[in-house]
Formats: sequence, structure tokens, C-alpha cells
Amino acid sequence: MKKIIALLLAALMLLTVTACAKPEPEQPADTAVPVAEQPTAAPTEEPAPEPTAEPEPTEEPLPETFLFTDSVGREVELPTNIERVAVSGPLAQIVVFALCPDKLVGIASKWDKSAEQFLATEYYQLPELGQLYGGKGELNLETLLNSGAQVVIDVGEPKKSVKEDLDALTEQTGVPFVHVTATIAAMGDAYRKLGELLHMPDEAEVLAAYCDRVYADTLKIAGSVEKANLLYITGENGLNVIAKDSYHAEIIDLLSNNLAVVESPSSKGTGNEVDMEQILLWNPDVILFAPESIYATVGADDTWKSITAIQNGAYYEVPMGPYNWMGFPPSVQRLLGMLWMAKLLYPDAADYDLYTEVANYFKLFYHCDLSEDAYNALVANSIGK
Repeated sequence: MKKIIALLLAALMLLTVTACAKPEPEQPADTAVPVAEQPTAAPTEEPAPEPTAEPEPTEEPLPETFLFTDSVGREVELPTNIERVAVSGPLAQIVVFALCPDKLVGIASKWDKSAEQFLATEYYQLPELGQLYGGKGELNLETLLNSGAQVVIDVGEPKKSVKEDLDALTEQTGVPFVHVTATIAAMGDAYRKLGELLHMPDEAEVLAAYCDRVYADTLKIAGSVEKANLLYITGENGLNVIAKDSYHAEIIDLLSNNLAVVESPSSKGTGNEVDMEQILLWNPDVILFAPESIYATVGADDTWKSITAIQNGAYYEVPMGPYNWMGFPPSVQRLLGMLWMAKLLYPDAADYDLYTEVANYFKLFYHCDLSEDAYNALVANSIGK
């Protein structure tokens, strides 16, 4: 009996223990992504730093002066900013006017009366400074000093004493004098030198390229034709000639067979004086008369009518306005003379419209528009008679 009771107690205790114990919940299947495969959050991009503005380079101020080496090798100290320019003579006046008319403080000599129809008033009414070489006057140093000129420019064929002359004037006045050599063949280089001097290289190059082009075209024409036997006659009596190989005969010699061969060619614009007998011996096929010579009367003169050129009507008056197109002074306007003379003597070889060429020159070098009527007046006795 005791044994049965003990078994019952043991069974009861077992049930109690089982009832009190809480079963552990079932674990769900492991769905975790391996660490290596877990997506990572996109990194937060930090805003790029704003570019730091670089400080603008500060331009160093130009020096107040610079050294310029002129065409005869003189090293001259000049203001860097040149706004007031004087010229040494008419030849320089014509050349420099084309490049910087508004910088001129004066002119060497009065413009011809015809300039009034081409130039702005302020240009032909500038004070006269006189001229250093040639002519009847001389450089007016008092007027020059009162003008405030920062430089005086001499242009043309260098005189033998040019270095000493310009050094002395620079010392005497305190105004720098410089020389720029200019021949008709090298006029382009003269403008480039002036562009260097005045810090105007672009403006100077336009004029230089024009000069180079006209001269090269004229050389081509001259080399392709049989040159005319010609005289250039000057003077109120018609008894002066521009002699072959003289400075004033550059384009005459280039474009014609200049018959005026003399022992000592004059360097003056008036040329060499000869007599009528010599002119009759030369007997040219073409005669060019300078302005204010005897063009208007030779056709009725029995002596002149015995010359071939007069008999054939092959005589012409050089165009004038605002300067003689053939020179006198022998400056850059001789390009007009080249254009005119080539077209007059060799119209087939010079296959350009002369009015167009002349109008282009007037625009570039005189800063004016040339009407066709004004052109026709300029060449009335000079072409197409």
C-alpha cells in the first residue's frame, strides 16, 4: 500500500514540473543577408568647395620713357605716351599726317589752297613751325617750344650731317629729334618705324602694307612693258628737267626711259636747267609738265610743236592736289604719281580703275572721301585727253 502511494506522488511531481516549464518559442529561419552582401547607405556627398577667384594680375605701369633707335642709329630717350608731334619739314608732314593727324601740333609749311576741299579745317590751320632742311625758311624754335611737342620727326633721305644736326637741336631745345629714312621703295618700312616710335603698330601696318602693294604692282608693270621715252619738265619757262638718277626722279626712272641725262643731277625739286636746243635734241615721245609750268601754251608754240610729243598730243600736266602727285616734296604722295603714270603710259598693263585707287589713297592718307567729280577735276589735264 505504501508503495502505491509513493508511485502516485512521483507521478504528480513529474506533471507539476512539466506544467511549470515554458516551452521556448520556435526560432524563425535565418534570413539575414551576409554582411558582405548587405546594401550600404549611399555616402552623403559634401558640397564641392566654391572655386577661389584668382586675383586679377595687376599690370605693371609702363615706364615713363623708352629708348628708340632711329634710322641713322641714334638712340634717343622718348616719352612712352606721345600725344604731341612736330615735323621737320613738308616731306615729313605728308608722311606723318597720314598716321596721326590728331597728334600734330603744327605743320612745316602751309598746305596748298586745294587742301581746303579735302582736309578738315583744324588740320590745314595748324601753326607753321618752318622746316629744318631745304626751302626758304628755317625751323622756328620759339614756335616749336611753345607747341608743347614731345618729339620732332624728320623723314626722308638722310643728309650727311643729320646725326650732328639732330643731336645739336635735341640739346638746344630739350625736345628729342629723330630721323626716319623714307624712299619710295622703302616707304612701307618707314611707316613701320613710325609705328614703333609712336606705339601705333597696327595703324602703321595698314599704311605700310598699302605702300608695299602699290610699289610691288608698279614694279611688275614696269617690268612688263617697253618703256616710253619721256621728259619731266618744270619751271615757268619750261626749261628745267628732272634728271635721271636724281632723288626726285625715282618714279620717273622706274616707269619710263628718262631722257634727261645730265652730268650732275640736281637734288632740288626744281631740277636741272637746260636750253630749248637740248630739249629738241632729246625729242621725247611723252612730256609731263609740272603744275604751274607751260603746259597750257606749248600747243600753240611753233618751237614746241616741232617735238614729237607735242605733235602727237602726248603731253600732260601732272595732277596737283593737295600736293603735286609726282613729288616736290618727294614724299609718300608719289604713290599717287606711280598709279597715275602707269595708267597713263601703259593702260593695258595697269588694269585697275584709277579713280578707285586714288579714292582709296585719299581715304588712307588724307582721311577724306574723294568724290568722282573732285577726282575728274584733279586729272582734267592729266589723262584721257
